[in-house]
Amino acid sequence: MSGTPTIDTAIRMSGVSKVFGKPGTSASYRAVDNLDLDVTEGEMLALLGKTGCGKSTIFNMISGLTEPSTGEVRVSGRNPFADFDSFRGKIAIVFQNDRLLPWRTAIQNVELGLEMLDTPAGERRATAQMWLTKLGLSGHENDFPHALSGGMRQRVSIARAFATNANILLCDEPFSALDEMTAARLRAEFKKLVKENGKTAVFITHSISEALEIGDRIVVLKRPAMIAYDVRFTSEANAEERQTIRDRIGEVLSA
Repeated sequence: MSGTPTIDTAIRMSGVSKVFGKPGTSASYRAVDNLDLDVTEGEMLALLGKTGCGKSTIFNMISGLTEPSTGEVRVSGRNPFADFDSFRGKIAIVFQNDRLLPWRTAIQNVELGLEMLDTPAGERRATAQMWLTKLGLSGHENDFPHALSGGMRQRVSIARAFATNANILLCDEPFSALDEMTAARLRAEFKKLVKENGKTAVFITHSISEALEIGDRIVVLKRPAMIAYDVRFTSEANAEERQTIRDRIGEVLSA
């Protein structure tokens, strides 16, 4: 799994382990264990596992917030931790809660990433407006977060992520705080936008149903984070095929 990533590899983790605390002591904790994982460009990967299985640690290593204890992480061929600044505008994150700035309107929140990239004011306003319209928020541009529903706030968060035109989207259970009907609509819209715009997405979830709805590939992790099951399927997969995958995931998680 080592070597130079192929041109269609967006994310590569080679022999990655992450230990918190001093290795070999009783206080140390191994969160990730010798993980090999490639994510190809344009893939929508659902990273599935129980709480505490290392999903968030993997997320943080891909985003450059922490480095592996051993092994290599490469995003678009570069080290996201060592070359953190070079990833401005290249990776966008959608968090579990919307993390909107309460003193900024919806359109101002969407503009935030573009401001950090020094995008001219007129261009960033037009881009923010376009993405708010795509996500069904036309007419709410000047509303502050407190005036928006939970689903609307998360739509603003998604618009903010897409507005920077980042190639890679990292999503940390972004719909888990929403009611199921709202979450289902947003999952479908989000997946459609990812595919239409040729993005690569890694989507963390602990829900089998959500993984089946959002992903075209599901990787199931067991603690400490290691791959227990890895399956690809297309949107044309029928109910029987999906049920087979669901049953297999259930067996892996209960083992």
